[in-house]
Amino acid sequence: MSIRNLDFIFNPKRIAVIGASDDKSKVGYMVLRNLITTGFNGVVYPVNSQREAISGILAYPRVSALPRVPDLAVICTPSHTVPGLVRDCGEAGVRGLVILSAGFREGGQEGKDLEDQITVERKKFPNLRIIGPNCLGVIAPHVGLNASFAADTPRPGHIALISQSGALCTSLLDWAVQQQIGFSHFVSIGNMLDVGFGDLIDYFGEDPHTKSIILYVESITDARGFMSAARAFSRSKPIVAYKAGRFLESAHAAASHTGAMAGEDSVCNAAFERAGIERVYQMGTMFDCAELLAGQKLPRGPRLAIVTNAGGPGVMATDSLIEQRGVLARLGDGSLAKLSEVLPPWWSHGNPVDVLGDAGPERFAQALAIVLADEHVDAVLVVLTPQ
Repeated sequence: MSIRNLDFIFNPKRIAVIGASDDKSKVGYMVLRNLITTGFNGVVYPVNSQREAISGILAYPRVSALPRVPDLAVICTPSHTVPGLVRDCGEAGVRGLVILSAGFREGGQEGKDLEDQITVERKKFPNLRIIGPNCLGVIAPHVGLNASFAADTPRPGHIALISQSGALCTSLLDWAVQQQIGFSHFVSIGNMLDVGFGDLIDYFGEDPHTKSIILYVESITDARGFMSAARAFSRSKPIVAYKAGRFLESAHAAASHTGAMAGEDSVCNAAFERAGIERVYQMGTMFDCAELLAGQKLPRGPRLAIVTNAGGPGVMATDSLIEQRGVLARLGDGSLAKLSEVLPPWWSHGNPVDVLGDAGPERFAQALAIVLADEHVDAVLVVLTPQ
């Protein structure tokens, strides 16, 4: 996959907002507001042929009239204007383009024809990279960039989100702001006319701010590139994916959303497993993963010990671990002997470590310290059941 010129999208110095507006109901207003109020230290150029100034900033009639070539242009205008604007940006030397406009292949043949026109224009300018169309935009909190029409900006963190759904991005963003969860990047990729999952996994795999990646996937247009990128980085940076369109009916719904058919679910399952991607099946689980990855160090390996004060939940946790291809740690003889010294005689004598229902904080702490020190244990799950 190609990460060529993606720095111009995620770390630009000059940005043009094409379709910038003073009208608060317009996407062009929200994008401009975000860029000038969320800490972006570069130059912002409003582009609007009908206005001399917008939000107190000098406006320009077209990209070619700007005093300097922008690194990134954000298009917020109706779909029928986009092919010509892509040509204008390419001729001006713009390297990064985010197309927020909707009304392309997801809307039928007329929109598909417009998208084909964009593809024709893009091929004339090999240095131009495009995210979208039909997307929410991009956010990179570490550089104060919010080139989107989202209402909030997350705090800087180490999770990269790549989503085909703009609405999912806003839901996760609202939750992240409330929970104070940080992100390295928030990317809504829409119809993936150019930049796709594989490109972004490659880019974030090399990004020092990113330690884990979360995906919302409806369709994969470049399976080979996706697999190559995921396999290259999933061992060093956990990749968690929610794959929508698992059934025939929902696959058709996904097609009407981004204009691309979802693949056979069993094929996706096999591909994710081969690439080292952890698949989740509930949106709540995706949120849980985001919170866990934001605040937890990566374990040294797959061997998990379970410390609990109730046998039943310990067994359930073991079932879940094995179902998810985890490994139940085998405690060393030294650890078993030490646990026998601090626990009642009828403790479980193995993993899960059942410290029994009458365990107080001291017994729990002693058992946990012994298990954490065991060289055969990479991580510990504590299951506490109120007694």
